[in-house]
Amino acid sequence: MNKIIIKTINTALSVLIAAYLLEGVSIDNTITALFVAIVLGLLNTFIKPILVIFTIPITIFTLGLFLLVINIIIVKFAATLVPGFYVANWWSALWFSIIVSIFSTVLEGLIGTNKK
Repeated sequence: MNKIIIKTINTALSVLIAAYLLEGVSIDNTITALFVAIVLGLLNTFIKPILVIFTIPITIFTLGLFLLVINIIIVKFAATLVPGFYVANWWSALWFSIIVSIFSTVLEGLIGTNKK
């Protein structure tokens, strides 16, 4: 349970960093960033695997690049679910997902949440 809380806070920090770096993404406050992190975690846990399974043929055809489109869809869907979180366009959603992934990985490496 403690690991989940740390990972959620880590993702919320990454969301804040990405929103600061990108012009097409805005977040009202840190509480909104925390809700975005929770919603992204839930969407990545429940919705993303279903989308990946349904799009296996096109993912294979595009050599895995269609997974970026799925990430964009997840980010845009989170933006519709969380009030105070705005993503302007598909390019902003793409860069948002890339920046959040990079900073989450870096922060997890610094904190050491992946260690047993």
